[in-house]
Amino acid sequence: MDSLTPENPLVVVPPAPRRVWKFWATLLWGLFAFVALFAGQALVLAYEVLRSRDMAGIGATVRAAAGSGLTLSLSVIMGLPTLVAALWFAIRFTETSFADYLALRWTSAKNFLIGVLGLVAVIAIWELVSSLLGRESSPGFMMDVLKSARSDGALWLLIVAFCVAAPMSEELFARGFLYRGWSESRLGPIGAIILSSVVWTGLHLQYDWYFLGEVFTLGLWFGYLRYRSGSIWLTVVLHGLNNLAAVVQTIWLAGQG
Repeated sequence: MDSLTPENPLVVVPPAPRRVWKFWATLLWGLFAFVALFAGQALVLAYEVLRSRDMAGIGATVRAAAGSGLTLSLSVIMGLPTLVAALWFAIRFTETSFADYLALRWTSAKNFLIGVLGLVAVIAIWELVSSLLGRESSPGFMMDVLKSARSDGALWLLIVAFCVAAPMSEELFARGFLYRGWSESRLGPIGAIILSSVVWTGLHLQYDWYFLGEVFTLGLWFGYLRYRSGSIWLTVVLHGLNNLAAVVQTIWLAGQG
């Protein structure tokens, strides 16, 4: 009972602070995760090349496979498990749980509503700019991939790849891992939002400068939502809804052509 007397108070040991990779470690582990993502996607292209058995025309085979809606869909889907494995490997050294590190938690209905309204506003602004500039509101890349997927009978797979696998991969990487480490470095949340948006935009180099600008703007909004809500599932869902809207729009435009 001595420990209950004022002369011998209980010693409360504070919990050990959770470890998070800082700027340079996050950058290096991020490169590792990107290579894993690319490797998973490249496996599908490698399989197509080996299946063709046309090693003399390997360049033409790769170009044809890269333009195939079916192959591209499978490639995007295959990148998700390799990325998750790489992130798990990087996070396991921090003594922080995988779910906590990447903010794998849901958020309030209020944050979801704010996220949807902001997403609609950003898209509407870019649609207005597109109309004023006389530009197509859907990139030609999407139209070509959609037509290819339709001809291969893989439209459903394209939707799964673009609206589920791609949002999960990109959000776990950019707003999950990169933001977490950079936001707790000297960059702070604002710097982390901007830099992770730049990196995320760099994953979409198949688009021209106009659509890259739209991607960067969306990245800033998703980054703010990640900061505000502390939830990566919110940005995953909104990212998926954005991609679904883009796919539906492309299908509609293809039907008008």
